Amino acid sequence: MKNLVILGSTGSIGVNTLDIVAAHPDRYRVMALTGGNNIERLEEQIRAFRPRLVAVISSHQAETLRQRLGEIAPEILHGVEGLMACASHGEAHMVVSAIVGAAGLIPTMAAIEAGHDIALANKETLVTAGPLVMARAAARGARLVPVDSEHSAIFQSLEGHRKGDVRRLILTASGGPFRERSLAELAQVTPADALQHPNWSMGRKITIDSATMMNKGLEVIEARWLFDLPAERIDVHVHPQSIVHSMVEYIDGSVIAQMGIPDMRTPIAYALSYPERIALKIPQLDLCRIGRLTFEQPDLRKFSCLKLAYEALREGGTAPAVLNAANEVAVESFLRGEISFLNIGRVIATVLEAPRENQLEHIDDVLRADRWARSRAAKTIEAIV
Repeated sequence: MKNLVILGSTGSIGVNTLDIVAAHPDRYRVMALTGGNNIERLEEQIRAFRPRLVAVISSHQAETLRQRLGEIAPEILHGVEGLMACASHGEAHMVVSAIVGAAGLIPTMAAIEAGHDIALANKETLVTAGPLVMARAAARGARLVPVDSEHSAIFQSLEGHRKGDVRRLILTASGGPFRERSLAELAQVTPADALQHPNWSMGRKITIDSATMMNKGLEVIEARWLFDLPAERIDVHVHPQSIVHSMVEYIDGSVIAQMGIPDMRTPIAYALSYPERIALKIPQLDLCRIGRLTFEQPDLRKFSCLKLAYEALREGGTAPAVLNAANEVAVESFLRGEISFLNIGRVIATVLEAPRENQLEHIDDVLRADRWARSRAAKTIEAIV
């Protein structure tokens, strides 16, 4: 029996994780859950899985849950301290890090300091603080198993092979809903347009990131730290069918890929059960029905966010944290209808170009850069609108 903590249980990854837990009650037990603003869903999850500890954002949410749950209410905490308490739960064997955005960094670090294995869905943890996170994970003996479909594919394609034999990693991208639109057309797209992903069902923020291809840029940075390879050996191929989830090319010319239908339950289940596999009730991949698998280079003129991510990775220091924070602010502004789709990339570029400290030695450096970038992005948006 593996004891799980799920950080961000009310989001897409959290819900899919609990679906897997429900299907395999003999393998997994939920020790702690944390949720955002969807208190109704969190209440349902608590009733179904009976965790011993829960954390929410505010004291008001905590009291609301206590009143609704009555006698079956577990211990309910709130704020960052509550998240950290759940992440470092003494009986946990694995922590699923699925909080969206930079907010996931501190609780994930708490889980690492506790020596827990991490099923990592929160890419921002490695984007913003990659070298610090990997160093602490090594020191504490915490294993990071990727949940993102692309990184899971790389992880699986590296199994049984020597790292020294790797030539490059190839991350695949669907291209999002705007792959075939012109730059002029992109200037007119709305939040509703951008939220219509052709292949994947995801949360609002990550769906917009997919539309701008910033999601792929963040995944490039994450891959750099997960697999210890420089930016020059990490490529991106647009693959509209989303069947080949990523590939590893070896020095002898061999390319090993992981394939499957686009369903996040597959990489989640692999992370939970690694190094074993568990049965899932999902459709089988039918390549004969699909017929064609195509690949193309990403258009960096249309999708400048991917280019900006590579630049931030090469600059190093706090640049990736600044990139991420500016992107989160810009995406929220776009979703509120304040700025255009193309202005997301322009806001990020403006923030990255501004003079700043670039030292990255402690988590405090990350948090300081994050605050600075959010403030700078907000001022940049004010100037636009």
